[in-house]
Amino acid sequence: MLSSDRLRIVLAASEAVPFSKTGGLADVSMALAKSLDTLGHSVTVIVPDYRQLRLSKQEQRPDVADTELRFSLSMNGRYVTGGVNWTMLPDSGVKVLLVSQPDYFDRPQLYMEDGQGYVDNCARFCFFSRAVMEVCQQMVLRPDIIHCNDWQTGLIPALLHSQFAGRPGFENAASVMTLHNMAFQGRFWSPDMPLTDMDGSYFNMHHMESWGDLNLLKTGISFADQITTVSPTYAREVCTAEGGEGLDALLSYRRKDLTGILNGIDTAIWNPESDPFLPASYSVQEINPGKAVCKSALQERMGLPQRDRVPLFGMVSRMSDQKGFDLLAECASRLLFDDIQIAFLGTGDARYEDYLQHLAHEHPSRVAVYIGFDEGLAHQIEAGADGFLMPSRFEPCGLNQMYSLRYGTLPIVRRIGGLADSVVNVDPETLRAGVATGFVFDDYSSTQLAETVERAVELYRQPNVWEQVIKNGMSADWSWQNSARQYVETYRRAIERRHDRAADNRQ
Repeated sequence: MLSSDRLRIVLAASEAVPFSKTGGLADVSMALAKSLDTLGHSVTVIVPDYRQLRLSKQEQRPDVADTELRFSLSMNGRYVTGGVNWTMLPDSGVKVLLVSQPDYFDRPQLYMEDGQGYVDNCARFCFFSRAVMEVCQQMVLRPDIIHCNDWQTGLIPALLHSQFAGRPGFENAASVMTLHNMAFQGRFWSPDMPLTDMDGSYFNMHHMESWGDLNLLKTGISFADQITTVSPTYAREVCTAEGGEGLDALLSYRRKDLTGILNGIDTAIWNPESDPFLPASYSVQEINPGKAVCKSALQERMGLPQRDRVPLFGMVSRMSDQKGFDLLAECASRLLFDDIQIAFLGTGDARYEDYLQHLAHEHPSRVAVYIGFDEGLAHQIEAGADGFLMPSRFEPCGLNQMYSLRYGTLPIVRRIGGLADSVVNVDPETLRAGVATGFVFDDYSSTQLAETVERAVELYRQPNVWEQVIKNGMSADWSWQNSARQYVETYRRAIERRHDRAADNRQ
């Protein structure tokens, strides 16, 4: 790669493995950073230092050192001091900077406790966004791109546009804002506006205000040079009243700057040929006996009868309406009328946790539930199940369907977001063409879910056809390389747009 083609990228996120995680954002942040590094770009990841969480499993994380950099920011008249720790991501050239501020970040959880968001979340992440800019300046990172993720970093594009544009080190900097989930927008009451350090004139319907509130996701969308979502279908959905969560008009206005890029997965971690969590390995060239061994081991671990020819469905998920648990509750009796097994792993709404435990008690030979999270068990369900349930109400991207395809476990999904972009429905035409990879339904209804599971059970009883569909999914490339190249193209468009804006301002 020519040096002129090498971009200096700062990737800002509120969480990133192996330092912190509540969901897919943490995986995406670091997987993308590693892939951009592999493509030859200079990548620095900046995340909050949740020290309490980092130290709780220190053996799984690289060593972290103090940069000795200190800075102080006025947070609505009160000065708050922060610091920066750093490390290198193993087996890469990715530098990780961790913004340290114990009052804001040294807490048991990232965003909430006991189901309630921290009351000072606006201050916490305004501080973090402002710290990102301070760190870029004081550490002379000279970014070409600052890539922001979700509402927690939505203030950064506004700061770059209003305060840092043209400053030494930011002459060529452009911003990209990625929307991972429109349901979470960072809406706070208007008196929090001074925490942003933005001029009060920006608190208007075109920039930072939404229905009388400060909206940090809207802020990022309004000011970013380019906007991305985590799948092409989701990019279309967010421009509709149903999918835009109140920001569809703004996103439609900025449609020319909006791109959907399907997430990839870390194919080194999610690899049935080398996965250390599995009792046996397998590949697309030789699926069995390895996958059959994984199925039997999963049945044993979950307390289900070890029957090799009963279809076993898995589900690893937050237990909520968004993930389709209301549909499952409505059609459970119909599903269990068939000779199937279902293994659940996850946590969520108490009513669904209680319901699934009751279901397992009533049907101990067919339903098993693990309330909590276990990384090894998540891998074992992906490998040991025959089918994977993802009947989501909405799903911006989804990762489990791609894990499932890689592990030869046929996903059952609703045709939305990233699920629509990654799963090809089994039907006569796609079977003949050799491209079918799973089962897709359209309407958010328990009847369609049940009918789709029944279609899967019927195909399962045709082992040769089932195996061919498995091979179709396992043969696809779910790595981050293609997605990373699309992000680089988006970064270059952002730089062009930043230059165009600067030229307009000079005229």
